[in-house]
Amino acid sequence: MKILITGASGLLGRALMSEFEGDTSFDVLGLAFSRPKGTLRKVDIRDEDGVRKIMQEFQPDAVIHAAAQRRPDIVERDEEAARTINCSATEIIATISAEIGAFLIFISTTYVFDGTNPTYKPSDRTNPVNIYGRQKLEGEKISQTHNPNYAVLRVPILYGQIETIEESAVTTLLNTLVNQDNVDLVDDCCIRCPTHVDDIAVVCRQMCERRTTDPESVSGVFHWCGADFMTKYTMIVTIANAFNLPHGHLRANPVQPAGETPRPKDCSMDRSKLVSLGIGQTTPFTEGIQKVMKPFISKNYS
Repeated sequence: MKILITGASGLLGRALMSEFEGDTSFDVLGLAFSRPKGTLRKVDIRDEDGVRKIMQEFQPDAVIHAAAQRRPDIVERDEEAARTINCSATEIIATISAEIGAFLIFISTTYVFDGTNPTYKPSDRTNPVNIYGRQKLEGEKISQTHNPNYAVLRVPILYGQIETIEESAVTTLLNTLVNQDNVDLVDDCCIRCPTHVDDIAVVCRQMCERRTTDPESVSGVFHWCGADFMTKYTMIVTIANAFNLPHGHLRANPVQPAGETPRPKDCSMDRSKLVSLGIGQTTPFTEGIQKVMKPFISKNYS
């Protein structure tokens, strides 16, 4: 089975590449633009001719569209630039994947919900509170419109094997933790389910495998997330405790700070649709974050 992955050099993309390359029943091709390395093909997914050439040459059976501008603050500051990636490029990917008969998995976000009525099922009403959520919801609709052989996989805040601390909104909390010059108020209001990218990669592989035997069962909208319900404050305290780092300068803030890009309060998701298919993997946060952070902690703070 041939698998094409967009955004293959990113945090999730690298995990997807590793998962599929580790299984000899798959032939995988990764696309990247800003950080093409090794076997990854460099292409701007906003370039329809370039994307079509590669996809027609490779003829994938499935396309996992993981490329996105996923940082809400950046999307708020430059909506149109983000739209070319989150929406226009998605239309290109969805259209061409349909032309060649490929199954499309569009990676979406919990931010399509407003966070007022968790736990969210895939069929629940969407109501994004920021531009990023609205663009990803538009991407979902584009995927469905342009490729009937589609699945949407909504995921929450992600972490995993990082190249820099800033690569994940989870691991970047280390910067706040180690800066003891000032007392910091840390969000203890918004509930998140931090999820290891390896778990999402396993879900995508299992969905592709299921596609070959029961395609209808993996058509539509699905949710996957970690099982730990946490705030930024509880995440940062967990990291501190795992590595015996002082955190007395941190204070829990029960109110979302004013002036930030709006975030939904609680986007906890119901995973039962995938669980019922025997699909899924869950890495406990305490276990996953220790493995991810240990190289950085050992090098800089031990």
